[in-house]
Amino acid sequence: MSAVDEVLTAARTGLRRLTPHEAAALDDVLFVDIRPAHNRAAEGEIPGSVVVERIVLEWRLDPYGTNRIDGFTEDTVVVVVCNEGYASSLAARDLQALGLRNATDLEGGFRAWAAAALPVRPGPTDPIT
Repeated sequence: MSAVDEVLTAARTGLRRLTPHEAAALDDVLFVDIRPAHNRAAEGEIPGSVVVERIVLEWRLDPYGTNRIDGFTEDTVVVVVCNEGYASSLAARDLQALGLRNATDLEGGFRAWAAAALPVRPGPTDPIT
């Protein structure tokens, strides 16, 4: 097993990862899309999601930070979305470390969401900076 595989496995031990259908069924959820603009332009985005570039993710989703975005608390279910569900696991782990105890990610990422024929909007939406 490679080092990155070990880190990924460890990160996922603290997550209750959601399938696309489980995530779509949630009422009070914040989808956070960390994918690059070129992927979002080519494939679309989850309706209602916010786009936050990975480089500023912790600052925008720190539930107690002065640079946080509006619309969530430390109790909100935050589902991080990447292309295939790898980088999002690491990001969700980091958000949990900030105090978002219900942070998780989407199994299979955006591509699994789209393959499940769930709603998609055209992208790319401008990211929150």
